[in-house]
Amino acid sequence: MNINELDFDKQDGLLPAVVQDARTRQVLMLGYMNREALEKTLETKLVTFYSRSRQELWTKGETSGNYLHLTEIKEDCDKDTLLVRALPDGPVCHLGTDTCWGEENRYDPAIFLEELETLLRERKEKRPEGSYTVRLFDAGIRKIAQKVGEEAVETILEAENGTTEDFLYESADLLYHLLTLLVAKDLSLADVVRELERRRK
Repeated sequence: MNINELDFDKQDGLLPAVVQDARTRQVLMLGYMNREALEKTLETKLVTFYSRSRQELWTKGETSGNYLHLTEIKEDCDKDTLLVRALPDGPVCHLGTDTCWGEENRYDPAIFLEELETLLRERKEKRPEGSYTVRLFDAGIRKIAQKVGEEAVETILEAENGTTEDFLYESADLLYHLLTLLVAKDLSLADVVRELERRRK
């Protein structure tokens, strides 16, 4: 992002800044940044706004301790609005709620699966040395499918006779290898979901 390309003039030197939890993707709050607030945010990695009521900069969390730790800032297509991705230390709203809309900021496990699928695609494309996933891709579809079968059997055995911990461990192995097989066949979790949706209809 080039600060000099942003359109601060459109709204009297201020840009709306939509804050999103970088992990959960939940929208947390809306604030405003002038050039100085944006520069301080980028420098300190703590999200800082310009208070229109107090006419001064304020770093979110400087009073409550609930800081917003910056991970990324993106400008919109008109370069007059910012999307700020951050990791919150606690509730964001001054009323004590997770968000300024009173919503609970919960992590959706589906987000991790999407991130894992993206990582598997990167492994397939870039082929980093020493990666177990790359070794699977190099071994081919048949080997990956065989691993899915092996992990399925182990998951079944743990479900019948094992501990909850071992069952979860094998379930994770099964899910990982199934995702790897989907990626190897140029398919995705979204394709599986669409098939499930088709069956529901």
